[in-house]
Amino acid sequence: MRGPVILEVVRFILNVLWFIFGSGFLLAIGYGVAALICFLLVVTIPFGVAAGRLAIYSLWPFGRTVVPKPGAGVGSGLANILWVVLAGWWLALAHIVTGIAQCVTIIGIPFGIANFKLVPVAFWPLGQEIVDVDDLNRRVAA
Repeated sequence: MRGPVILEVVRFILNVLWFIFGSGFLLAIGYGVAALICFLLVVTIPFGVAAGRLAIYSLWPFGRTVVPKPGAGVGSGLANILWVVLAGWWLALAHIVTGIAQCVTIIGIPFGIANFKLVPVAFWPLGQEIVDVDDLNRRVAA
């Protein structure tokens, strides 16, 4: 029982530090603005939903992970191709560069890893869902 509590405390501390020092707040604002623009353009509402999901994930990444969404079909794959061309490649590149820069220091390594976790979902967001790691472990165990 003590192990899970300690793990939750460590995740909370890492998330607070990420929010303040690891660019979590700035990433969330950027993704949030992108989501609002996508919602205003109406045709790009699915991209707005994906950007909103990224905003929330980038605020609090420790203890959560990205998994393929069951039932995501060809439509999300085709939309992802458009996303990659318009925004995905430079968002993923920004996360890679930031992650490498953060991994230069020992203290920054967890934040660099969190940035690397954001790369796949920033590159290919549709057809993905963000789940709590503990919920995922329970699903796998069942």
